[in-house]
Amino acid sequence: MHLEMRDVYTVESERDSITAWRNGFRRDPADWASWWRPWHDLVHATVARGVVMRRARIVSEPVSEYIRYEYDGTFTNITAGELVRWLPRRRATGIALPGNDFWLFDDETVIVIHFDGNGGAPSDEVSTDADLAKLCASAFEAVWERAIPHEEYHP
Repeated sequence: MHLEMRDVYTVESERDSITAWRNGFRRDPADWASWWRPWHDLVHATVARGVVMRRARIVSEPVSEYIRYEYDGTFTNITAGELVRWLPRRRATGIALPGNDFWLFDDETVIVIHFDGNGGAPSDEVSTDADLAKLCASAFEAVWERAIPHEEYHP
């Protein structure tokens, strides 16, 4: 499970692709070779083993430019095998959320992702704290239940 809660990420590795997107470039769903990356291989292999990979994104509306960029490229995640849903932030009220984005593996290991105020310079914190894993699982499931499948969400 992966929960994303920011409206802007400024991850250095995406700089060139965001610039290209701003200039009108869009990935061609039929041209896998142009966008398939090691991440997609990992997702595809993981899903092939029977693991369900889910990603939920809490977003403000109207969505930020970054979220629009992310939305346009989400078909690559789905093609690889991830399930993706979007939750408009106004519908997240009442959900107890951890303060940071996270990955949760097997309901035991949490990778908390710390971003700076501008959405960059991420650092990770790995935890096997049972209470944190329980909070993250509960938050993710609550978000997932309210969220809109990617195929039905139109920002």
